[in-house]
Amino acid sequence: MSSNDLGQCAEGNEQNIEANEQTRLIAKLPSSHSSLGVSELFRLPRHRLWLSEIWLLTRTSIPVILAYTLQNSLQTISVIIVGRLSPEALATAAFSYMFAMSTAWLIALGGTTALDTLASSSFTGSTNKHDLGILLQRGLVVLSGFYAIVAVVWALSEHLFRALGQEEYICVESAMFLRCLIPGGLGYVWFESMKKYLQAQG
Repeated sequence: MSSNDLGQCAEGNEQNIEANEQTRLIAKLPSSHSSLGVSELFRLPRHRLWLSEIWLLTRTSIPVILAYTLQNSLQTISVIIVGRLSPEALATAAFSYMFAMSTAWLIALGGTTALDTLASSSFTGSTNKHDLGILLQRGLVVLSGFYAIVAVVWALSEHLFRALGQEEYICVESAMFLRCLIPGGLGYVWFESMKKYLQAQG
């Protein structure tokens, strides 16, 4: 068997090997560049390397941009629409969203950050991929339990705002706004959990 045949056989075996901790980090060059040395590879036009890198970043960032745009659209659209009614209505919406951010949204973001860490390590390190689904279910249950407490606070927020010395129209209208937002807050918590679950799987 010639050295050429041995090289092709080794290359074929290497492609069939599953990636693990002993697998080398730098993959073989594509067949079109296999005859090029490392120094010759870097002599390729720099603009081609830049364009391919920009295209890769653009292609992979578009779904993330769209997800965050939709995620923040609720607050943005509400403030735009309510802001046309009156300055008091705008103040109510802004105050309500600030309170929602400092209570429910932060629970969703903080809790799912822990889920992000656990799910990523489970997906890459565990032999049983069902562990990832179990983590998602536990995350949904635990975060929904935390959100239930927040929902009670939102439902009774009128008395809390009075105790904090807010103006009467803020106390009444902001409490009404938050009561209407209670179902949306649960959806936000679940959305964040599902997002981290899918991100962990690439």
